[in-house]
Amino acid sequence: MERLAEAVKTGARRMTTLGVVAIILGILAMLMPLVAGASAMLLVGVLVLAAGIVRIIWAFGSDSVGKGLLKLVIGVLTLLCGIVLLANPLLAMGVMTVVLAIYLVVDGIAEIVAGFKRRPHLGWLWMLIGGVVSILLGIFIWRQFPLSGIWAIGVLLGIKLFFIGLMMITAGSVMRTAAKA
Repeated sequence: MERLAEAVKTGARRMTTLGVVAIILGILAMLMPLVAGASAMLLVGVLVLAAGIVRIIWAFGSDSVGKGLLKLVIGVLTLLCGIVLLANPLLAMGVMTVVLAIYLVVDGIAEIVAGFKRRPHLGWLWMLIGGVVSILLGIFIWRQFPLSGIWAIGVLLGIKLFFIGLMMITAGSVMRTAAKA
């Protein structure tokens, strides 16, 4: 039982530490939204490009020509998407702004539902507030598009990271309290 309590305390410390890191990264992203947004787009571009290469390689291991050709076409399309993301990060930021607005609304709804399910446990209110903030941010971005594409990714990523950090710190606190009981 003592080993379990110690494992929970260790997990709680990690959760709190990651929460603090998320808050710091969130603040930095809000202070430098263009840098954060462009960095996010470049990262997405590199990941999509790598996924395209992997899919192309995967296509050559197919057991039939039809399946291999389909996998090759999907791989080439994925590779081209990665190249476009890297070649035109401003276009990517515009597209991702629309995707982000939709994501924030859907994620906000999920957080509100999860918050009400956790009620009356500690931390449910932060989940509820985070969900409302996500929905409001998604609506705000949608209404400001296309102008929001320039700053939205970085600012919203920063705000989201900030609230995720608060939730993680709260979860770490709940875990520490549970380990003491």
